[in-house]
Amino acid sequence: MSGQVKVVEKLRELTRNLWWTWQPNDLTLFHILDPDLWRETNHNPVEFLNRIPSDALEAAAEETALHSRIDYAFRRLSEYLKNTESWAALNAPALRTRPVAYFSAEFGLHESLPIYSGGLGVLAGDHLKSASDLGVPLVGIGLLYAQGYFQQQLDANGWQQENYLNTKFDMLPIEPVKAPDGSDVRITIDTRVGTLHARVWRVEVGRTILYLLDSNVPENNESDRALTSRLYGGDARVRIRQELLLGVGGVRLLDALGIHPSVLHLNEGHSAFAVIEMVRARMERDGIPYGEAARDVSTMTVFTTHTPVAAGHDRFPAPLVEEHLGVIREGVHLSYDDFMGLGRVYPNDPNEPFCMTVLALKLSRHANGVSALHGRVSRQMWAPLYPNRTEEQVPIGHITNGVHVMSWLSVPMRSIFNRHLGPDWPDRMSDTRLWREIKTVDDSEFWETQQVLKAALIKFVRQRLVLQAKRRNEPDEVIERHSHALDLNVLTIGFARRFATYKRAGLVLRDVERLTEMIASTDRPIQFVFAGKAHPEDHFGKELIQNIVRLTKQPEFSQRIVFVEDYDMNVARYLVQGVDVWLNNPRRPQEASGTSGEKVLLNGGLNFSILDGWWAEAYDGTNGFAIGRGESHAITSVQDDRDHDSLIQTLTSEVVPLFYDRDANGLPRGWIARQKSALITLAGRFNADRMVMDYVQNCYLPAAGFQSCAMPKN
Repeated sequence: MSGQVKVVEKLRELTRNLWWTWQPNDLTLFHILDPDLWRETNHNPVEFLNRIPSDALEAAAEETALHSRIDYAFRRLSEYLKNTESWAALNAPALRTRPVAYFSAEFGLHESLPIYSGGLGVLAGDHLKSASDLGVPLVGIGLLYAQGYFQQQLDANGWQQENYLNTKFDMLPIEPVKAPDGSDVRITIDTRVGTLHARVWRVEVGRTILYLLDSNVPENNESDRALTSRLYGGDARVRIRQELLLGVGGVRLLDALGIHPSVLHLNEGHSAFAVIEMVRARMERDGIPYGEAARDVSTMTVFTTHTPVAAGHDRFPAPLVEEHLGVIREGVHLSYDDFMGLGRVYPNDPNEPFCMTVLALKLSRHANGVSALHGRVSRQMWAPLYPNRTEEQVPIGHITNGVHVMSWLSVPMRSIFNRHLGPDWPDRMSDTRLWREIKTVDDSEFWETQQVLKAALIKFVRQRLVLQAKRRNEPDEVIERHSHALDLNVLTIGFARRFATYKRAGLVLRDVERLTEMIASTDRPIQFVFAGKAHPEDHFGKELIQNIVRLTKQPEFSQRIVFVEDYDMNVARYLVQGVDVWLNNPRRPQEASGTSGEKVLLNGGLNFSILDGWWAEAYDGTNGFAIGRGESHAITSVQDDRDHDSLIQTLTSEVVPLFYDRDANGLPRGWIARQKSALITLAGRFNADRMVMDYVQNCYLPAAGFQSCAMPKN
């Protein structure tokens, strides 16, 4: 084999496994080879290699002396995949032969694989990555969306436009799953209105495999071929067919591949039909009645709910459920009324729609919310399902979400951790004692690292603003102004998330006159970076975006308030690594967890948040800032007024003074002390390794029958 082929083949082998998404040194290889093409391909190494000729690639590798680095990266991946001395090998060896099947409607693994919309998907992606690092035997089940979630562009009036682009599957790190005879693996689902067909794709995520179902096959009619086109698109009929494919189709694909899971983990209620299909399969295979099969499958099922708002749970009219699940209902020998009762809080109420969360709760023995507060809210919400129990006895615990550290940690901060925590710190990150060593980091070193990250954010934002302005054909003076937006020396506050009403993106902007004073301050100014998408049907969310964009066009705000279009994992990476402060002001208690702030703390930023979700159990007075005292008012407008007043009061009396209080060397010692406190008290607790270990010990092993059930503490 020639040297040229060796370089190309080794790089292609690296790109086939998404391990590169949390290996910054590997990603640097592509940037060095052709930085412009790397940006143009949205950091997609598969497309990158397909667009650069092999001879040009070899020449670039020779010119930059990358051969040894490519060989090293290839060896590291091989060693990682072969390593058998993992945490799970010691703590959960019984799962090895019968893995966990993890179902989710979306997976956020990298911006180049657009099968996610937001926090739920990124959480699922982080779960897979940490399962890989820990060696937990787990397979993911999802859908392959041809158009994914929309790309956001704002028109001249600041109104969100949604663009759906067809993804080129041959430019993604995925491959079709083949049967022994070389044909594509197919699954089928019979319904009252015909048969639904799908093929299967495979994605390698380190040591974890993700299988994705795709309905765009010739056997389907036109509407069914488009079923997996868009994430969270379409009406109730499209939605239930997507969830039928995810749940029932997911179980059938496991069977087709000879995978026999010991645990079903449903990440939100979208995949709850998987439990019914598993019951049907058990009844058919073992010749047992429904009650026995349902008991056994419920025992092995783990259900995670992410939605603290009743209206956010999927509900379908009974006739639509019968149309799609009627064949399976007959397969489990249940009457129409008994089957519909599985999805109703009040089984005998024919007017109550079929709720996927109710189905999941009734057919699982291990259920949890995603923060301590969310667990309590979920017990309150679903208490009617358990009329003979007190609220405290409702069997819903909590496992607080965490983030995959190596995916979100900046290279400069990783260098600090390597030097001060030891090179093996990634293997010990969930040991809270480890993080005490952050005290040994020199304040000037820590602050300089933050400045480097902040400068990278500002450079990125300016480039994006210029591109946005050019696309809208804005005047040259506007483009020039964008090229100088933001100031490295000014307190920079980030707000980036889905523009849902309860997240209150406009809360800090309610008093424009007061905001103007703070932004225009000559000695202690502030500036804001906003990003986020509104659901295509959310008119109010779009208005919020438009109002922010209009503010950015006013002369007093044009350099100090910016909105970055098309929020995705790449934009998020720059924001969580570069802001001084992360603002989060949901209407308590409607934020289930909110993991973006966990990514910020890893990179030295400080959280400034309502005491909701993860922050309600994280804030201790020394590791960030709180808005309010964790209280909720029955009248929404009163709560909003109260939270706004607290936000402004805390911002002006605590956040701003602490940031600008500098010593003779220009260092904000008090601010740095709070940054270090955040890492020391929070980094060991709010990471995905700890989260996955909690799932293994408190849910997976009990569900698989390998130890007594230990409910997560409430």
